[in-house]
Amino acid sequence: MDIRVLRTEGGAHIQPTSVHGMLWLQTHFENIHWDAIASNQIKLPKKDTDELSLDAEQAGLTLNIFPALTESKKF
Repeated sequence: MDIRVLRTEGGAHIQPTSVHGMLWLQTHFENIHWDAIASNQIKLPKKDTDELSLDAEQAGLTLNIFPALTESKKF
């Protein structure tokens, strides 16, 4: 796995999990965002996440996409 995508209601958190994932993300974001990428602080809107995920898969990266989770209340 190269990139982990953790979906939320408002978009998704993007987390590089390999050197290939980090290098690939660096080609898609400006230098000022690289520290945030490396420390898993990037959250993208759904539309941008979908486009980025498709582009990464077409480039041969392996993505692990987790759906948005909700916690049910205990009765």
